Amino acid sequence: MKVGTLTRAALLAVVALSLTTGCSSVGYYAQSVSGHLRLLGAARPVPDWLADTATPDPLKVRLELTQSIRDYAVTALKLPDNASYRRYADLQRGAAVWNVVAAPELGLTLETWCFPVVGCVAYRGYYAREDADGYADQLRARGLDAGVYGVPAYSTLGKLPGAYFADPLLNTFVQYPEGELARLIFHELSHQVAYASDDTVFNESFATAVERVGSARWLAERAGAAARDEFAAFESRRADFRALTTAYRDRLGELYASAASDDDKRRSKAELLSQLRADHAALKAGKWRGYTGYDGWFAGVNNAFFGVLAAYTELVPQFEQLLAAQGGDLPRFYAEVRRLAALPMAERRQRLMAAAFD
Repeated sequence: MKVGTLTRAALLAVVALSLTTGCSSVGYYAQSVSGHLRLLGAARPVPDWLADTATPDPLKVRLELTQSIRDYAVTALKLPDNASYRRYADLQRGAAVWNVVAAPELGLTLETWCFPVVGCVAYRGYYAREDADGYADQLRARGLDAGVYGVPAYSTLGKLPGAYFADPLLNTFVQYPEGELARLIFHELSHQVAYASDDTVFNESFATAVERVGSARWLAERAGAAARDEFAAFESRRADFRALTTAYRDRLGELYASAASDDDKRRSKAELLSQLRADHAALKAGKWRGYTGYDGWFAGVNNAFFGVLAAYTELVPQFEQLLAAQGGDLPRFYAEVRRLAALPMAERRQRLMAAAFD
């Protein structure tokens, strides 16, 4: 496939970055490049889909909504004004990529993979589910807790030149409820604003903070009552999920840090995870009225999945405080985050904690 002036080596580096992975395997790199190129090749500009009589009317409505959200991201949230999410692709599958994560059997710290250009990150992506499952099996054979989860979208950080290479809208998320759709678009665009090459928690927590403020503003200013009510229901369940999983993550952390023997820790771990699943079942049968959206997470829950949750939320309060310290001014907030992202990790974390309270 013709890739214009972008060299294959440069594309390789950016795709590896976009999947937040790093590996010396030529086969792994090859699937990253070919998978991303196939994804791009399936995308067409949104106006083309809207003008095509073969495009179903419900899809046209959703695509029009995405463009309103995308415009709002620029005008109200001051997120990048570029070709990202101006094209759409139907991948004929349920995820853009599948991420593999791993943690020790008796610990919550995620394994990392390192790439010479983008640094070390805490998950590794595959375009084929069977490849992800195969690698997870290898990690389990090493005694690690490993898991695989589908990712509806990923960011190439705005690094690729031209509209063709910009991140597209995908069937994997375009039918999300309005508030959730806005959250995802704002989250992924945030990665183009600031990115620390060695700090997954920093990057994801920043994007989560932006998606929260962005979706709240969108819903208040642009959405109808039905969309706000639907989002409120999602947020209520999400809050319950966070509270439940945080409580058990803390209990597991205390267990792993204790002086108990490894055998005792294994037994207690199994008991805690069993209790967690029972609490989820009770919540699902009661307050959630049968909602099944978190079933997959609880079915496969292990230390790695707890680690992923921490990566997306651990520093969100500090970013929200930093935004408040900037008077809610998003451009000033972004400038501060970019400044922090350029620092070494230890100094970055220290400065983030201090800056949030300036």
